[in-house]
Amino acid sequence: MNPLHYLSLLGGGLFLMNAVPHVISGVLGRAFQSPFATPSGKGLSSSTINILWGFANLLLAWLLLIHLGRLDIAKWSDAIALFVGMFGVALFSAHHFGQFHGGNKPH
Repeated sequence: MNPLHYLSLLGGGLFLMNAVPHVISGVLGRAFQSPFATPSGKGLSSSTINILWGFANLLLAWLLLIHLGRLDIAKWSDAIALFVGMFGVALFSAHHFGQFHGGNKPH
């Protein structure tokens, strides 16, 4: 069991899931928060910037999952590491972006 292998898969899952809102917002032509906005992570970036940032995340995910991590999705341990990374950033994103888009309002 190589800890760096699983760390690579966890990070790959993080970048893979982080690409989703940026690529979707960009494709829909909507501005969305990005690290390049002012203030960083809170202000809005153009749809073009979000496409570029989303695809940079996809490239990093590929490098970590396929090139470095040699992901074998049929192995439970690999799948769990991937999904933990994806789930972690999904929860963080829901909380962080929810404050800007109304997702954190109690019902």
